[in-house]
Amino acid sequence: MHNIRIGQAVDIHQLQEGRKLILGGVEIEHSKGLLGHSDADVLVHAVGESILGALALGDLGKHFPDTDPKYKGANSLDLLAHIYEMMNEMGYQIGNVDATILAERPKMAPHIMAMRKNIAAVLHCDMEDISIKATRGEKLGFVGNEEGIVSLSVCILEKKR
Repeated sequence: MHNIRIGQAVDIHQLQEGRKLILGGVEIEHSKGLLGHSDADVLVHAVGESILGALALGDLGKHFPDTDPKYKGANSLDLLAHIYEMMNEMGYQIGNVDATILAERPKMAPHIMAMRKNIAAVLHCDMEDISIKATRGEKLGFVGNEEGIVSLSVCILEKKR
């Protein structure tokens, strides 16, 4: 039985006009949104998948397949709540999450506190246990060319006492 487990994940979604931009459960005003079967919240997907990885339960697609109509347009925070239940049933809690968003635009700084609050609420942990940072693509690659957004996440899970 492990007392501490670590997981990591990367998620990428394409930007497209006519979609809402939702990151960390926050709807952000922008000319493009993320393309995906659910709400395509790349940040919440990376956080959830890092937890699944720490638990050795596979990836998001295994649990929430994009071929299943019930996940069409799904709120990713609801998917994260399901992942929390799996983690809780296995006897683990969040030690901490450290996530990064790679997006050229829009600016993430005004939204990071709300993202942290949303994710901490779903994972039943303190906001201090959720770190979210953002960086730009500096006009390089698909991030810099505003074709997509990437999010990375690392988490530590602790066995509940």
